[in-house]
Amino acid sequence: MIRILIVDDHAIIRQGLRRILDDAKGMRVAGEAANGAEALKKIRTEKWDVVLLDISMPEKNGIDTLKQIMDGNCGIKVLILSMYPEDQYAVRLLKAGASGYLTKDTAPEQLVEAIRKVLAGKKHISPILAELLLQECNTNSGKLPHEILSDREYQVLRLLGSGKTVSAIAEALSLSVKTVSTYRAHILEKMKLKNNAELTYYVIQNGLQEQ
Repeated sequence: MIRILIVDDHAIIRQGLRRILDDAKGMRVAGEAANGAEALKKIRTEKWDVVLLDISMPEKNGIDTLKQIMDGNCGIKVLILSMYPEDQYAVRLLKAGASGYLTKDTAPEQLVEAIRKVLAGKKHISPILAELLLQECNTNSGKLPHEILSDREYQVLRLLGSGKTVSAIAEALSLSVKTVSTYRAHILEKMKLKNNAELTYYVIQNGLQEQ
């Protein structure tokens, strides 16, 4: 029996996923978590085959949670299931160790197929994501400015460009205000932007706002 852990801060999403997966042959949702911190506790104390992981969650988001799961070297397959389209996070998360990336409008049968695929040792890559990966391979130079940022800098960029204050970002990411300010300075320097106004304009123009 495939043991699945669902990690999402919305109870209604978790319930819907449970109905889909418990009806699939050989699968059982054996646990749920509302944030990354809860998920990591369960991963440390129980055995799991697949984690379905959301990105945007309180306390500890999916990006940080994925990195900690991968650092633990526990052999768990992690499928990202997010409301964000592939072009915003998918390539980064696959590089960080995710076995696949699905958007929340994915058909139930595709989700089940993706779980079976990653357990067979393969990656689940949609046609859109395949195209993005190909572009990544073909454009080692000439990257867009935000593509040279670290994962944490990219998170801060999107939050700043969506109108969040440094204090609000610090609270959301469990960082100090000083640390977020340092990330902001690095972002401006790397992207050759002068101030928050230019940063916000860039985020909006490239469709990178947090939703």
